[in-house]
This record gives sequence, structure tokens and C-alpha cells, in this order.
Amino acid sequence: MFTFKNPNVILAVLMINMFIVMVGVGLITPILPQLIIEFGASGQAIGLLVAAYGITQFLLSPITGRQSDHYGRKIFIVTGMIVFAIAKLIFAVGDVLWMLYVSRLLEGVAAALIVPPMMAYVADITTTEKRARGNSLLSAAMSAGFIIGPGLGGLLAEYGTRIPLWVAAGAAMISVMFSIVCLPESLSRSHRQVARAGRTLQPSLFKQYAKSLQSKYAPLFILVLVMTFGLANFESVLGLYVTKRFQFSPQYIAIILTTGAVIGVMMQMFLVARTIKQFGEQKTIKACLLITSLAYIVLLLATHFWSILLLTSAIFFATAMLRPALNTQLSKMAGDEQGYVAGMNNAYMSMGNIIGPLLAGSLFDLHMFAPFMAGCIILFIAFMMTLRLSSSQTGR
Repeated sequence: MFTFKNPNVILAVLMINMFIVMVGVGLITPILPQLIIEFGASGQAIGLLVAAYGITQFLLSPITGRQSDHYGRKIFIVTGMIVFAIAKLIFAVGDVLWMLYVSRLLEGVAAALIVPPMMAYVADITTTEKRARGNSLLSAAMSAGFIIGPGLGGLLAEYGTRIPLWVAAGAAMISVMFSIVCLPESLSRSHRQVARAGRTLQPSLFKQYAKSLQSKYAPLFILVLVMTFGLANFESVLGLYVTKRFQFSPQYIAIILTTGAVIGVMMQMFLVARTIKQFGEQKTIKACLLITSLAYIVLLLATHFWSILLLTSAIFFATAMLRPALNTQLSKMAGDEQGYVAGMNNAYMSMGNIIGPLLAGSLFDLHMFAPFMAGCIILFIAFMMTLRLSSSQTGR
């Protein structure tokens, strides 16, 4: 069987897989209004449909990450791509609402199977010096998928509401076959045997989370949660905020969010690795938390489209720098626990993606400024935390 051996080529294969999954996750956004009409569903039902993805990802990520240390990365990545393709097929043929819920739950399962092993795979094939670049490129593929997904879904939906889902399923199956044939296993057989021999009975999921908060990784896991919460909190209510306060059109909102996201992807591709190499993870993490916190509060003073665009871009820029910096530092600390750490990392990201929108929506109902003020306070507290942590906990 032919397999790639060049780490750069392998990284490109991982990025393509990640991109396909995230495009598939995002492309349902523009077809949801049509589904509301088609199924006679309520807005609450559609909200739960969106959240279902994050729930299964949150529950399974700690398990799949650790198990990939024992059985290898490839089997989880390939299985995840297969589950993802099945999920899209179910959504494409679903004619009752419960089938769509099953599809979204399976998408979360697929993400849990794919993302932690991919993050651990990057650590397996990169040196310590090049790890930041690998993490930033994988993050860029993830972000690019989220950006392109809704737009591609809207274009394909012109040919039929379910066409985007068939295309996503087809792309996933092609990726499965390509990965089976060409993607090597990054962990040696002896490494996997040692990991299996040393494993112990695993505690329950909630005990795993409690244990993670007592581990040496706890400060960084909390920062991952805060970062993800902050961005999800911001993205979920920004459109409502500028619509209610400034009467921005959907086109203006799309320009703001897309521009910010594109800037984030470009930073991850071309600037993050150099910045981390120059200043180290610790300084990068601190600066990004401070920039994001200040941008939240300054946003409330902005009254024009261009100033809001600039501040939104600053938030996306800082987050784009922060995510790979945290991932790289966690990877450096993980040693032989790459899968476990990547799984918990992804689980805390999922938690932030669930909590952020829920809290933001409730706060927005109280006052339109409340979500941004809460985000500012939480991120600033996180910044203050990093000032108290030793360099061994947050980077060099």
C-alpha cells in the first residue's frame, strides 16, 4: 500500500480532511430556514439541532483522544470520516425531524473521532520547533472550513435544499478512500503496545473532567475554555447587536464576520508560527487575551461600520494567534499523552461552544451590552491568571 512519508505532505492530507469536515458542518446554516418551513419546526427545535453537534463532541472527545494513544491515530481519523459521511447521508434523505437530530449527533461523534487524533498526529510528525507551524496550519484549515461552509451551502442550495449534503457526503467518502490508501500510522506498533500495557481502568467522564482540572494541564484547559467561550459568545450575538443598535443589513454583517474570519485564517497560515518562535507561547497567550478583552469593551464605543469591522478583525486576529499558541504549549507538555491532551483540549473547546451562545443569548435579552461586557471581564480575568502562572505552566 502506498503511503506518504513526507511530514509536509501528511500535514496537507490532514488539513484537507479537517477542511472537508468543517465545510460539511457549516454548510447547513443557509438551508436551516428552509428546513424550518419544510418540517414545520420551531426556532427552539432548530436551535437544539445546531447544539446537538457540540454535545456528542463534548462527551466523546476525552475518550477518543486517549484511545488514539493506545490504538493509533489513523483508525480513528478514517472511522470519523466514515461516520461523518453517514451523518450527511442521513441528513440528505431525512424526511422527519428526528433523523436530522441523529445526523447532527453523529456529526459530533465524527468530530470527536477526528479532531483530537489529528491534533495528536501533528505532534507525532513534527519537531518541537515546527509544532507551532503544524498546529497553526491545522487551525487554519478548520477556520477556512467554517468560513467557506455557509457560502458553499448557499450556492449549492440553488440546485436543491439537499444538494449540499450529498456533495459533503461524497467529498467525505473520497477522503476516506484516500486516507485509507495514503495516510500512514504515526505511532509505531511498539509505542501502541506500551501505551495499552500501561493503561488503567478509566474513570467516568465527569471524573475525567475533574481529574483534568487537577492536572498540570488545568490552567491551559481553562484558557482553552475561556478562549472558545469568548469567541462563541461574540459571534453568536454580534449580528443581533449591530442589527438592533445600528440597523446593519445582513450583507454588512456577512462582510464583518467574513473579513474577520479570513484575517484569522491568514494569520494562522503565515504569522502565528513566526510570532510564537519570536516571543514564545507565554507572551503570545497574554497579549492575545489582553487584546481580545480590550476590543470587546471598545466595541461598545464604536458607532460606524468601519470601526466595528476593525475591532472585529482585531478579535479574530487575536483569537487566531491564541488558539495555536495554546495547542502548541499543551502539545509540548503532553509527552506520551498527546491523544489524551488533544481529546481534553477538544472537549473544553466544545464546552465553550455550547456555553458561549447560551449565555450570550440570555445576557443579550437583559441588555444588548451585557454579552460583550461579560466577555471582556472573563477574558481579562484569564489574562490576570496568566500573570500569576509560572512559565512552566504557560510556556517559555
